[in-house]
Formats: sequence, C-alpha cells, structure tokens
Amino acid sequence: MTRKQRRLTLIGVAGVVLALSLGLVLFAMRDTIVFFRAPSDIASQGIDEGVRFRLGGLVEDGSIRRETGQIHYFRVTDGGATIEVRYQGLLPDLFREGQGVVTEGAIDGSGLFLADTVLARHDENYMPREVADALKAQGVWQHGDPAPGTQ
Repeated sequence: MTRKQRRLTLIGVAGVVLALSLGLVLFAMRDTIVFFRAPSDIASQGIDEGVRFRLGGLVEDGSIRRETGQIHYFRVTDGGATIEVRYQGLLPDLFREGQGVVTEGAIDGSGLFLADTVLARHDENYMPREVADALKAQGVWQHGDPAPGTQ
C-alpha cells in the first residue's frame, strides 16, 4: 500500500467514525431537543398533539385568569395569532400582561397549550432573539432598532 493510499484510507476511516459519532449524539438527543414556535407558526403549520416545543410572544392584555391550586390561564400572541396557555405552578415575578414570555410544553387535543415551564424577561432590554424576531416579523415589536438581547 502506498503512502497516498494509506492517507486516503485513514481519512476515510476518520470520516466514517465522525459520521457515526454524530449520528449517535443526534439519536441520543432526539427527545431533549425543543424547538421554538410563535403563535403564527402554530396557526399556519399545525403542530401535532403532544409534540414538545417552546411558545413565545407577548402575554395578551386582559387574558390572565387565575384559578385555585395555582392554575393560570393566559393567551400568548405575536400580533398574527393567539394561543391559550394553561400553567400550573408559580409564575415568575416579572410575568404580566403586555410583556414577553417563553413557555415550554405541548398542545393537547383541544388546542390548549399545556405549559410546564414559564420564563419571563428579566429586565427592560432583554427578550429571546427568536421571540423578538417573530414579533418584528408581525410588526408588533415596538422597541429600538437593535434586536433585544444582541447588544
């Protein structure tokens, strides 16, 4: 075997090992990857029941309802569509109407988003990039030109 053939064989074996290891990592992470969606994306694409994803947008004014047992209902909007959310637990202190929010969970059979995590923005200048981009695309974002969280 010539030197060139050995080198090509080594490169080929390294490529196969790299591809297999990448495949194994992606296979192991398949259940932990959670994608972001805006309410307009959900309305246009139709998400299957039970698929976990992150829903982000603004808490619609006048939409927060509290029930016994720390059950909260509210609507998340991006200006184009609105999704009803149900969350059981304590809401973050900064959670309020008209503010940015990211929730994680899944849609049930009736179209209600069952959230198990609710994240609210932590100061006046931060909102996750995906949420800000979705709000800008809908013409809802009202702050300055730079995308929030990217300064």
